[in-house]
Amino acid sequence: MKLTKEKIFPIIISALKEDIGSGDITSSVVFEKDVSLLAHIVAQERCVLAGIDVARWTFDAVDEKIAFTALCKDGDNVKKGKRIISVKGSARSVLTAERTVLNFLSHLSGVATITNIFAREVKGTDAEIYDTRKTTPGLRELEKYAVAIGGGFSYRIGLWDGIMIKDNHLSGLRLKASLDFARDRQGSKVKAIKAAVEAFKNKGYKNIEVEVETLAEFQEALEAGADIIMLDNMEPEDIKKAEKLRKGSNVILEASGGISTENIKKIAKTGVDRISIGRITHSAPSIDFSLEIA
Repeated sequence: MKLTKEKIFPIIISALKEDIGSGDITSSVVFEKDVSLLAHIVAQERCVLAGIDVARWTFDAVDEKIAFTALCKDGDNVKKGKRIISVKGSARSVLTAERTVLNFLSHLSGVATITNIFAREVKGTDAEIYDTRKTTPGLRELEKYAVAIGGGFSYRIGLWDGIMIKDNHLSGLRLKASLDFARDRQGSKVKAIKAAVEAFKNKGYKNIEVEVETLAEFQEALEAGADIIMLDNMEPEDIKKAEKLRKGSNVILEASGGISTENIKKIAKTGVDRISIGRITHSAPSIDFSLEIA
């Protein structure tokens, strides 16, 4: 996944407007217009770096005359105290851009770092780490980029580019079909899975993913011809059973829900192909960076 300035620039401008507003009062009073400085951005903790180009474009949006030098690249494992960027230019401009630049770097590197932690945990298994749509509004493109930098993958960017039949879709379908799910919730849900998958197949769709919670639902999704089946909050023992049931098919198995560094190895060893984790985007710890004047 590659970022382009054209696509990301509106996000940067919005972030700068939020922070600068009508102008940086402090910097405009403290510094004369012609005061120049050299500064370095320094990692204050070990991390997987992400957001170098975003930092470059942010400084550029504030002042095109700022000289920007990248000392590291996205994907680098950097140690505490490592200088990752040098900038030289107007003191006013550099300090006006400072916080927005650091915010982007802190968040994106945080996403890349936690993704990389999970990716290393599943190394040696068939499982790969996938993100979800649980992202910060307005920052999805950037966060999914950071996931890729950390060694993860995306099934879809949004609702428009992939099919995922979730529990609420099935609930709505049961209501539409007047299935008595109050008395037979599980039975009617199984029927809804079959109907939903068949509806997509009849329209020629591919890569149909279905979310299931039980082995009975899994069996129905498998028989209906789902291409990807998400096992939601299933115990490793049941995931292993699903793995045996899918033998001989081309269906992709995805585990999701309640994934942590404590249980991910056990889940990965069940034989699943994907493990999707919402926390790598919605709860990624920020990485501490600072801008230090030389």
